[in-house]
Amino acid sequence: MIKMKDITKTYRIGHIEVNALQGVDLEVKRGEFVAIMGPSGSGKSTLMNIIGCLDQQGSGTYELDGVKIDGLSDNQLAEIRNKKIGFVFQSYNLLPLMSALGNVELPLIYSGVANRSKYALEVLDRVGLSDRINHKPNELSGGEQQRVSIARALINKPSIILADEPTGNLDSRMGQEIMAIFADLNRHEGITIVMVTHEHDIGKYAQRIIYLRDGIVEQEIS
Repeated sequence: MIKMKDITKTYRIGHIEVNALQGVDLEVKRGEFVAIMGPSGSGKSTLMNIIGCLDQQGSGTYELDGVKIDGLSDNQLAEIRNKKIGFVFQSYNLLPLMSALGNVELPLIYSGVANRSKYALEVLDRVGLSDRINHKPNELSGGEQQRVSIARALINKPSIILADEPTGNLDSRMGQEIMAIFADLNRHEGITIVMVTHEHDIGKYAQRIIYLRDGIVEQEIS
């Protein structure tokens, strides 16, 4: 599913160069659940952005689901993000004036899909929110908002879900409920999941943990 070889990324801040990634090799098999962990500044977010085609590496090669990402245009990258990847963020990234149903339908509007409400209702039911579809984000708990975010990530039937600190804004009980959804999606639907987290109890849900430090893979635990 994911094949990365010798990935580097350098940012320039004024006259200072920051080597965020320094030759990362990474492979994730189809249907695998992988957690990326490491201290602040280790390169976790940079690596996740490159995996999600939100940013491009400075050097190295990257192949996602059989497609070589290197050198693709912005439009081609946007198409890959829309068709292959579902994103779940710590801050939910929901539109405040839209209902749960409207937020989940949004990616289908960009794709020009008909019968949007039908598909959105189906995925909201899968995450246990069929009774909250007309509620706006400020009328939902943090856990419910994250369920909406997961439903939105699922709406285009992605082959991979990228989750960036998905339980970071939730208490431990809600966090466990969200992780149970991810585990079920991985185990029973075969969706590949790559998750960034700093919480060790959350990382344990993954089949494999990759530890980053100073922009390199320090350790892998299966």
